[in-house]
Amino acid sequence: MELIDTFFNWDVMVRAFPILMRGLGNTLLLGIVTIVIGTMAGLLLCLVRLYAIRPIQLLAIIYIDVFRALPILVLLILVYYALPFVGIRFDSFTSATVALSMVLAAFTAEVCRAGIQNVPKGQFEAAASLGMPFWQSMRKIILPQAIRVIIPPLTSNSISVFKDTALASVVAMPDLLKQANDAQAMMANPSPLIVAAVIYLIILWPMVRVVGYLEARNQRALAR
Repeated sequence: MELIDTFFNWDVMVRAFPILMRGLGNTLLLGIVTIVIGTMAGLLLCLVRLYAIRPIQLLAIIYIDVFRALPILVLLILVYYALPFVGIRFDSFTSATVALSMVLAAFTAEVCRAGIQNVPKGQFEAAASLGMPFWQSMRKIILPQAIRVIIPPLTSNSISVFKDTALASVVAMPDLLKQANDAQAMMANPSPLIVAAVIYLIILWPMVRVVGYLEARNQRALAR
């Protein structure tokens, strides 16, 4: 009974639920905006990494290596607390969006690179023999084939970023986790954290199943 009263207190959960709902909207918005910006930036970064002149390629490689290795929490704190010292000031939502998007772009670039390099070289040569410009061959021939390989790891990265939105609470953004922490402190009971965990599970579990389905479908397609 002590365990139930401490972590699964129904009365506390009911009272905390409206507070958590106020943070859920911010979490969903941050996750969606980050995934859109990070994915688009990652694809652009991948194309620079593969096809730009060598000095620009090296800059892209350095960016990808650094931001894949840098902890998101450190980057988030630098964007929110350090940039104001050089005259650049973002609110908490923008800071979280910038930090998460920069990291997602680095991971997305590597996923896209693997997908594009998985396309047989004959497809590139066929597009060139037809006289297609670079962007047209990418849009009509290369990317449609690469997307089949890219989608599962890209979705997996998106799930990770969605969970990392919880780090935005360190810059005082009122997301789902921060609202749960505030409710926990106010009610002197950790039950709101359990409710928050269930909400994360409800949001992310379908995405996890989608990744599993896409991976299985991709394996079946490759086995044919």
